Amino acid sequence: MSSTYFNEIWHQSQHECELLSTIDYERQHQDVETTVATMNAAVGSVAADADAKALLQSSLYEFYLRYICLCNRLEDVYDNMIQPQKRQLVRKLLDACLGRVIELKHDLVNIDLMEFSYNDAVVDRLRLTPMETELRVSRYFLRERQQELEFRKRTMQEILVKLGWLEEHELEETVATEIEAIRMLQMHERARQGRLRAHFMKEIRILKEKGKSEERTEKERSDSGLLAAMKIQKMWRGHTARRITRRRKMEEMILIGMLPPPAAVLKERAEKLEKLQRNEKRHEAQVVYAEQFETRQRLVQEEIRQKHGASMKEDIADEIRAWVKDCYEKTGKLPDFPTEDQGGSLHIFSRPGTESEHSRSSARSSKESRKTKDKSKSPARSGDLNVNENQEEDVSFQPAPSICLPDIRTEIDLFNDTWRDKDEAGVLSQAAYEDMIYSDKYQEVELEFRRAVDDVMRQEIELLQTAVGKKLKKSSKKTRRSGKKNKKKKEKDLTPDRTTESLYEELVTNGIIRKYPELKLKQFLGDKALTARNGTNPSPGDIRQILTEYCILPLGSDAIHNCTPLIRSILLAGPRGSGKKALLHAICTEVGAVLFDLTPANIVGKYPGKSGLIMLIHLVVKVSRLLQPAVIYMGDAERPFMKKIPKTDRTDPKRLKKDLPKLIKNIAPEDRVIFVGTSNLPWEADQKMLQSVYNRFIYIPRPDYGAMSYAWKTLLHDYSGGVSNLDTSAMAKISDGYTIGAIDACLKEVMTCKRKLQLRTQPLTNAELINVLCTRDPVYREEEEAFESWWSKTPLGRRRQRFLELEEERLIEEQAQAAKQGNGNKKKGTN
Repeated sequence: MSSTYFNEIWHQSQHECELLSTIDYERQHQDVETTVATMNAAVGSVAADADAKALLQSSLYEFYLRYICLCNRLEDVYDNMIQPQKRQLVRKLLDACLGRVIELKHDLVNIDLMEFSYNDAVVDRLRLTPMETELRVSRYFLRERQQELEFRKRTMQEILVKLGWLEEHELEETVATEIEAIRMLQMHERARQGRLRAHFMKEIRILKEKGKSEERTEKERSDSGLLAAMKIQKMWRGHTARRITRRRKMEEMILIGMLPPPAAVLKERAEKLEKLQRNEKRHEAQVVYAEQFETRQRLVQEEIRQKHGASMKEDIADEIRAWVKDCYEKTGKLPDFPTEDQGGSLHIFSRPGTESEHSRSSARSSKESRKTKDKSKSPARSGDLNVNENQEEDVSFQPAPSICLPDIRTEIDLFNDTWRDKDEAGVLSQAAYEDMIYSDKYQEVELEFRRAVDDVMRQEIELLQTAVGKKLKKSSKKTRRSGKKNKKKKEKDLTPDRTTESLYEELVTNGIIRKYPELKLKQFLGDKALTARNGTNPSPGDIRQILTEYCILPLGSDAIHNCTPLIRSILLAGPRGSGKKALLHAICTEVGAVLFDLTPANIVGKYPGKSGLIMLIHLVVKVSRLLQPAVIYMGDAERPFMKKIPKTDRTDPKRLKKDLPKLIKNIAPEDRVIFVGTSNLPWEADQKMLQSVYNRFIYIPRPDYGAMSYAWKTLLHDYSGGVSNLDTSAMAKISDGYTIGAIDACLKEVMTCKRKLQLRTQPLTNAELINVLCTRDPVYREEEEAFESWWSKTPLGRRRQRFLELEEERLIEEQAQAAKQGNGNKKKGTN
């Protein structure tokens, strides 16, 4: 696809984003209380609250789905677009829209009182498929950090080799020389001839032994020949019948679309390869044009400094002096000069009635100041969003104000001013526009010199005030703010003289920083839910999406992390084999995170004593901040908070019990660090302590029939290379109650190298898999009930339980009122 195609998609996405953000902005500023009051006048207050809540959920869910579709298109545009200036704008808009998706997700969680939201009517109205409603992980998270990630992998490889945990030279595929190839062929040919000779000698020996026995009669020989012919005939007829049946079955499956035709498979592979090659060329071109753009920016900036630097400083200084003189003549007092946080002299001339010729030229600067004003008006949502607070009594809901909407509107205004009406007909080059580079860099240099001139002007005004006889008034607010900063206890650095590399090597040596298998999130098999479900029975696709929104997006981008609600920790709970650790590895892989393992079994014997534990927590917090993004992991998350530890347990799991809450609190809002725990038995922990550590609780249930059937089909194809024609629907029914982890382990045990080689002659049977599957324990109903009971005791579960009780009370009241009215009507009729 050409750059023109993606340019058109970009313009369409910008237009849709403008319409969507306008409606979203108007909806946010509606008076919700007026709407509820109007409904209260018509019906009962409790019923009005329920109706208003349903209406609000429908509206929020529609915005949520539309923003997801928009983000998927923008991500595709950003990944394929080459022009560097356009890519900058698309990237900012993409990050803002992704942040808005996360904000809407948190609003939906608060209104639905469960982690997973559904509304089939909205999906049907928008005419979307479940696959289209799944948010894709942005590919730039890894691509733009490729060199950093490769360097980190090499460093870990060198450390592990030095420790002797890995072989120094891994086996690599090498191209053999001609002489080596000839020697290899000779060796195999001699071995083949030796096997033939041994087989021939074995046959001669058998014939000699047969000759020693008594000679058979002519009749016996004729009978044996007839039996042999019949046996050969029987085997051949069976073979041809099976081959014809297999061919007919294959043709039937191709006809009904269950299997792709062989030619189509080859064509599809060729198209995929061609697409990959085309994408690689695009990504290489992106890097080349981005480097040219950065080089040109530096040269233009230096040129502006040299040519216009002196005159620019003089103009700004004269402008400020004229303003000071004008204020002094009008008021008889010297004005207070705005601080740098307030915007300096730019704040003076951005006010109405104070514009000068020089400030009017700074269109971009005024936009930036307007953007900061909008941000300052909206309350911060980037604080710790803790659903563990007791909100059971307050079941009413008001959506939180958005931080991302002003950013979206700013980027849309910039697009409308610069790119919407730009004539690019016949422009085939994807290089940056020189006039835009000059305009942007001129404004940057102007702001840079303006800050320097502001400092000089502050000193001049201070001298003038001293000369006039008045002391400079200090802002009391500033002193109060600085006093608060001084009161805040600064963390003591226990390793001030050590480099990041040495700390990283120490943690790798002790096994705290671990190497993890690279798994993509899409390898967590299963589709999104086709219809609405309850909060304790999500589909695999729903789990993928919520982890994308809670973990991957905030960790992957600094811009998204800074404008979305903060989640410091998350607990993944589910039966053994449900894929908790695979999801953890997928989170780390998608963002290229560093994995810190604080599982009790992993830290036993490491950093002993109280001082050692303090050092361990300090190193984990410090290195995770230095090597962002980072994931701190704890397996068996319930064990530090268990009421009674088994006597056979030698890992001392309660060692981190008191320090875990401190560790979570030490994750600052600006840190792209998340604490992830996994648990098979979360109900065994002290729930109060567990909820003080984890902000969110995600339950991963056993897979349903659809997910199990898809898993069997995918895993069988991976293990057999598409050779097996096993009935996956029957296996999905038989394996109901097992997890996908158990299915994967079963196939791994059955599909050995020898069995794979025998697949063409001996097809895989259901009995082979069932015999191995029977040796594993399924997820029993009692365990599922224990998980559901535990989830109902989580903060969100309690709030939902309270809401359901209120709903039930409302229905009982309505039924009682209806019955009373019916009885009254009957009495009137009898009278």
